[in-house]
Amino acid sequence: MNVRLLTLTAMIATLCALGALVKLPVGMGTAALDTVPALVSVVILPPLFSGIAATIGHLVSALSSGMPLGPFHVLIAAEMFVIVWIFANLHRNGKHVGKWIFFVLANGVVAPLPFYFLIAPAFFFTALPSLLLAACLNAGISFLLIPLVERVYKRVGVK
Repeated sequence: MNVRLLTLTAMIATLCALGALVKLPVGMGTAALDTVPALVSVVILPPLFSGIAATIGHLVSALSSGMPLGPFHVLIAAEMFVIVWIFANLHRNGKHVGKWIFFVLANGVVAPLPFYFLIAPAFFFTALPSLLLAACLNAGISFLLIPLVERVYKRVGVK
């Protein structure tokens, strides 16, 4: 295992944890900016490590808000891992429009779908607007930051 890779992953996971502490009130509950660093990390980290950072970010976000969904947060963390992993692979394959559409739909609609069956349809439909707004906020901020990080990363020439 590469020490540089582990260090970068730990730094991104720390930024995810800090983003998790930035709570934005959106309808039902709050949205956090825990996913922004994980999405931006696709520029410098392999997909697996970006997914790990997103998982840690979600768990810190859940812990900082009192774990309102209890053990379901483990499921959500796993969903975040898969979503960011796919997002990173889309980024690496040059799907620069598709990755954003995928992220917003996967994070805002598909990820909460299990709760339609696990909790109640009313919970799903109540949470949907808030989660879509949170996904759009995370995607929008990341959309602005990724080109900047790519430019710096190329200029510095880190291998």
